[in-house]
Amino acid sequence: MKDDTIHVHVCVVGGGMAGLLAAISAARHGASVALIQDRPVLGGNASSEIRMHICGAHGENVRETGILEEILLENLYRNPTVNYSIWDSVLYGKAQYQENLQLFLNTTVLDATMDGDYIKDIKAWQLTTETRLTIEAEYFIDASGDGILAPLSGAEFRRGREARSEYNESLAPEVADSKTMGLTCLFQAREYPREQKFIPPSWAYVFKTPEDIQHRNCHIKQTNFWWMELGGTCDSIHDTEKIREELVRIAFGVWNYIKNYSPQKEEFRNWALDWMGFLPGKRESRRYIGDHVLTQNDILNRGQFDDTVAYGGWTMDDHFPEGFRHPKTGTTFHATPSPYGIPYRSLYSRNIMNLFCVGRCHSATHMAMSSTRVMATTSLMGQAAGTAAALAHAKGISPREVGQRHIRELQQTLMDDDCFLPGHLHRFNELTMRARFTTDHGDPSQLLNGYNRPWNGQTNAWEFPCGAHITLNWDHEVEIEQLRIVFDSDLNRKDPGRGNRRMHNMRHYYSLDDQPWAPPSTLVKAFRVEALDASGQWQTVLEEKNNYQRLYRARLAQKTKALRIHMDESWGDELTRIFELSVQ
Repeated sequence: MKDDTIHVHVCVVGGGMAGLLAAISAARHGASVALIQDRPVLGGNASSEIRMHICGAHGENVRETGILEEILLENLYRNPTVNYSIWDSVLYGKAQYQENLQLFLNTTVLDATMDGDYIKDIKAWQLTTETRLTIEAEYFIDASGDGILAPLSGAEFRRGREARSEYNESLAPEVADSKTMGLTCLFQAREYPREQKFIPPSWAYVFKTPEDIQHRNCHIKQTNFWWMELGGTCDSIHDTEKIREELVRIAFGVWNYIKNYSPQKEEFRNWALDWMGFLPGKRESRRYIGDHVLTQNDILNRGQFDDTVAYGGWTMDDHFPEGFRHPKTGTTFHATPSPYGIPYRSLYSRNIMNLFCVGRCHSATHMAMSSTRVMATTSLMGQAAGTAAALAHAKGISPREVGQRHIRELQQTLMDDDCFLPGHLHRFNELTMRARFTTDHGDPSQLLNGYNRPWNGQTNAWEFPCGAHITLNWDHEVEIEQLRIVFDSDLNRKDPGRGNRRMHNMRHYYSLDDQPWAPPSTLVKAFRVEALDASGQWQTVLEEKNNYQRLYRARLAQKTKALRIHMDESWGDELTRIFELSVQ
């Protein structure tokens, strides 16, 4: 056996989407980070081990941006055949090769050492190296889903459903209980040119009629089979292995029904089981108590918080605790405004002074969490908490003090990293505001209005054909260290060949007529930057020929009175746009 001690500024527990983005954002803002993940891959419910879609806010132009969009765009570029091993590699690369970040896979947290109401360190076990780890940190971010640091640290938390009267939530049950939403083991199917037979294992459940599966939708192209769900009436943490056994029996039984008994079996005669999940995707367990507990009423009032640092917009999707064994469809969708704000005060523990909580274990009631639990929303929480942790480290203050004394700095930093915060505008620095923007085509006046997307009926963009250029002019020579551009990545993009369906991070079935993925046709692919030299001549200082990202940053280190940017080529569209252009 081996023992090792790690010293970092920020320790993130949990490598799902929330934890991954928390770790990346903290590291990028200067903190040293340890990311602890108990699985061999990153992504949590979005990983190849579970394969749930990354869902988020409903509606036009509300797709989540920031680091999440960066990851999704890299996947579109690198993963044309929509392969889960490539997706895993995208997530892995973002963590493994991020400066300031140490990644610990296959590592399980076992204990925490306390110093009063602060976590001093955590103890963990890395299976593959037989190493006992002690991770000492100034700040801890619990993104584990199950909120593992809550019972280990003494942080206040709760489980189950609140009574209707506790927060005056009309959708909550009359009496509080310990029930939760359940767990699911998914499967995926692939189409072949010829018939594919299926022989079920002897231990699979047998479903022969639509009544046997409660008339659930079994059409491969219409559902990812989320409704194969159990565990809400059990202990969703300690009973997980027993729940998993039942889920796998159900899942193999459902596939057997599709292939051998369903009224649609002829339609799917050429389809085969391509993958079966043996690790359940979990929806709910522990929830922290923070300085603010997000409620149903907060969401219905659009979450208009002064300290908004993330947003949601998924319905309050409250699954029946009985899951597959409930006689109805499996869930009730309660409409929500989209987007609604999520306050910073719901992202840290109210009684453990150096502990953040993000993802489905953040501070929310059961009803509110039934909306905020989806992974695009939790990703935004993770980026916000990671950025806040780095800010807290830089200033030597607690998570609570960041919100009390530096919330505007946190919000502006997030927006500078291309996050959208409903009700808050991005403010630009003096150097950018002093520039005069001129173009050879169109009107650039909306580039500095503080919106990074179409909003409130405005395009909030400079729209131009390929070949156009834009110039930034100053009255006197200025020193420019960095150029920043927010391009159009089509926030309403659809999956080609899948009708009008929103494009997710991955597909849930594979058909013979699938079309390959590629970067959005709206993105600028090639552009050049010129600086005006002292003799009045334009000199090329940057040339990009293969951009596939929405947020583009580049170091320039130029002294000049003018910058000119030529938009040479897109990924397909003749007419495209940028939403923000700034320098520093």
